Amino acid sequence: MDALARKLGLRTDPTIFFTSAGIMILFLVVILIAPGPIGEAFGAGREWIVTNLGWFFIFGVTSWVAFLLWVAISRYGAIRLGGNDAKPAYSNISWFAMLFAGGIGTVLMFWGVAEPISHFTTPPRPDVEPFSVEAADDAMSFSIYHLGLHTWAIFAMPGLAFAYFIYRFNLPMRFSSVFYPLIGERIYGPVGKGLDIFAILGTLFGVAVSIGLGTQQINAGLTELFGIPDAVLPKVLIIAILTTVAVGSIVAGLDSGVKRLSNINIGMAVGLMVFVLFTGSTVFLLRAVVETFGLYISNLLPMAFWNDTLATYTNDDGSGWGWQGSWTVFYWAWTVTWSPFIGIFVARISRGRTIREFVLGVLFAPSIFTLIWFAIFGWSAMEIDGIGPEAREAMGEQAGVLSAAVGESIPLAMFAFFENFPAATLIQGLAVVIVAIFFATSSDSASLVVDMLCTGSPDPGPWHQRVFWGVSEGMLAAMLIVLAGDAGLTALQEVITVVGLPMFILVFAMMFALFRGLSHEDLGAVKVGEPPKPEELSASEKGRT
Repeated sequence: MDALARKLGLRTDPTIFFTSAGIMILFLVVILIAPGPIGEAFGAGREWIVTNLGWFFIFGVTSWVAFLLWVAISRYGAIRLGGNDAKPAYSNISWFAMLFAGGIGTVLMFWGVAEPISHFTTPPRPDVEPFSVEAADDAMSFSIYHLGLHTWAIFAMPGLAFAYFIYRFNLPMRFSSVFYPLIGERIYGPVGKGLDIFAILGTLFGVAVSIGLGTQQINAGLTELFGIPDAVLPKVLIIAILTTVAVGSIVAGLDSGVKRLSNINIGMAVGLMVFVLFTGSTVFLLRAVVETFGLYISNLLPMAFWNDTLATYTNDDGSGWGWQGSWTVFYWAWTVTWSPFIGIFVARISRGRTIREFVLGVLFAPSIFTLIWFAIFGWSAMEIDGIGPEAREAMGEQAGVLSAAVGESIPLAMFAFFENFPAATLIQGLAVVIVAIFFATSSDSASLVVDMLCTGSPDPGPWHQRVFWGVSEGMLAAMLIVLAGDAGLTALQEVITVVGLPMFILVFAMMFALFRGLSHEDLGAVKVGEPPKPEELSASEKGRT
């Protein structure tokens, strides 16, 4: 493999690169040949996980939030990632824009209207009446719970671990480096390479699902605007065009490509949000934004520990998992599969910041934006749909129009929403562009990160090496759509839910590895570029007990 890598002009670890590429291709062939059986097998696995281990996902993510906040406010928060003299490479605005665009920008566009309306129509709690005021409050609380602090804790946990061990210990920029306190020099051997390969595959498949969702929404928008059919060929063309844009950004690099696209994208998204605020029920929405902060804060603790325990007794079919298994547990399992991608990316752009700046910035800045986004789009959507029986009766035929749109096609929900605003066609077109750029930024960010995981260096590899991963992501999504259709994407969603369990356990282990590394800082023995021996880390812990 070394000879082949040299012949192809690659600068990477051949074992990690070729094994990851080979498994990706093999898995793609299998899922294309038999998407039905694959979906059934992994569907059964997913059902077992959410029934028996859903509580573990709920407890785990909540514990990460608590651990990260503790680290931030503790004396460890003053540790600077990259040495005491390191300075942040990006301004706060650019840093936040890249965090958001590389993270969940596409997800917010996809679910900004659809998720609140879904919970408004089908409340999470069995004793809440659909379309009621209580249903509206719960819809907002759960939507922000799913995409607020807890989601960003899933990204921040590996991100902080990567940044700490890579910049403080001068270890390779690989997934396996985080486990140095636990497995020592074996991060350079088969065990470490196996961890890196697993992280690369999780990133590729997790991002492929995001690409599939984004493609569906873009196609839905083009159908609404121009009557372009919602079919396989348009979806493939969308993927091809946007993969080309992403590849151009990949070639340009992190500073010129990803940073520029992210800044443009966040500006357009903010503009769209402000448009909805001032052309909709402005006073109502301003009140709703403030109230939503209170709803989230007051409901956060109960939601963070709610496990849908009584689902067995409230479900009509007697199944052991209810609404939460289809929503929260799926969210956490899916998100954690591509947390290595976001974690490495966030670590790469956060060199020079203190741990306190890192944690508070990564957790709170995107979460506050998410809350405001959902407050404006979600409350506007529910107001249009009709909150409470009197409002729905007064609205007549218009009542439930967005609920019906979500029931018909979730990707279409955002565009049906904009039909209720001035210059609807123009705004729908702008929404398509924003989703497309979010698509491109997620793809190019993921490609750069996968390349880093292969090379073990923050410096970019040869351009054709980076382009390979960008094209692979686009082809993975496109071939699934062409050869397997919806069954292929559904099977992939089932797969990443199952893959999410071992990845979840690994991220859990990161918390203990990070704690061991931070505990050693007290001895003053850790120097930048001089990692301690694993036995020294163990000895330091014994000395503290």
